[in-house]
Amino acid sequence: MQKFSGFSLIRQALSGHQGWQAQWRTPEPKASYDAIIVGGGGHGLGAAYYMAREHGLKNIAVLERGWIGGGNTGRNTTIIRSNYLFDESAALFDHAVKLWEGLSQDLNYNVMFSQRGVLMLAHTVHDVQSFKRHIHANRLNGVDNEWLSAEEAKEFCPPLNISPGMRYPVVGAALQRRGGVARHDAVAWGYARAADALGVDIIQNCEVTGIRRGVNGAVEGVETTKGFIGSKRIGVSAAGHTSVLMAMAGVRMPLESYPLQALVSEPVKPVFPCVVMSNTIHAYISQSDKGELVIGAGTDAYTSYSQRGALHIATHTLDAICELFPMFRRMRMLRNWGGIVDVTPDRSPIIGKTPVPGLFVNCGWGTGGFKATPGSAHVFAHTIATGEPHKINAPFTLERFRDGLMIDEAADAAVAH
Repeated sequence: MQKFSGFSLIRQALSGHQGWQAQWRTPEPKASYDAIIVGGGGHGLGAAYYMAREHGLKNIAVLERGWIGGGNTGRNTTIIRSNYLFDESAALFDHAVKLWEGLSQDLNYNVMFSQRGVLMLAHTVHDVQSFKRHIHANRLNGVDNEWLSAEEAKEFCPPLNISPGMRYPVVGAALQRRGGVARHDAVAWGYARAADALGVDIIQNCEVTGIRRGVNGAVEGVETTKGFIGSKRIGVSAAGHTSVLMAMAGVRMPLESYPLQALVSEPVKPVFPCVVMSNTIHAYISQSDKGELVIGAGTDAYTSYSQRGALHIATHTLDAICELFPMFRRMRMLRNWGGIVDVTPDRSPIIGKTPVPGLFVNCGWGTGGFKATPGSAHVFAHTIATGEPHKINAPFTLERFRDGLMIDEAADAAVAH
């Protein structure tokens, strides 16, 4: 059967999933592969690409139960930044930012990466202290971050309301100029096309229903809706469903799943110059290249696999946006959705080996998955190909929860979880 190409991905974008499926078919799976990646989002496709390009593994399959980029990769708010507090987090996310900076050239595909700056607003004394702590920690790690007064923040982002009469007046902001946005689904398409060119089989509509283990406990392959597919190396990178998949191999994960909401407005001419985030009132906003205002909300307070989330979360976020940016009060919302995020006890990811030989996992990103995409994919590929973690993801082990070696970004990631 004919494998898809970059042209088919464009056809999918233009004509929709059903029309694309009628014109193009993905390959039938082989009996076995050198490595299998479960999950056809940015992290999974990127890991397959880097394994093929940097580690010489050509016989790789990416298994996706739906279509590529149809999960959380296509349901995020596109923000990219690396201003995390802890050394381990800063190293991982800044590794990603550096890869983002050359990703369009690397993939020969425009992922629309725009370093327009990420402005994080302070409204309280605690915010000021927390952000200045971030700035000092970031600079020690070679990560750019700077403090702005409220007036300087407005100069950088003219639509911002800094009136002292606001419920939560803006008293300053932290700015990472290297931060920005990219087109979410283009990242999946770019990695897919590049991996496909290197011989990776990308198999859509192929749901994993079981993980088979041998007499020695090591993985032997996966049961799927397209039959059994053998491999001695399996990487699971399926946001929102990791616990279900890992349970198939008898591994219990320290994860909870929550709906995370976002919405976009009707498109307008370019009016918003950067990304603005506010932790205190929890709202963040940027403008896409299509002209939509991309607005992010918080997670629901309860675990769920809903892809809609609670209405009051989005309402609260829009109230905050309208106070911060009064010029948007008459804008109409175009659509609202929710992604499912896996959250660990310390709000940091798990990237590494599992107790099952040959089984690897990349999960638990919470709200940070998209911004980490190339960095996460790169170190995950190294881990699967070599059997040992890259030095950047070495601290993000599953065992840290057993040993108490937390990387606790729960409050320090600068967003409300």
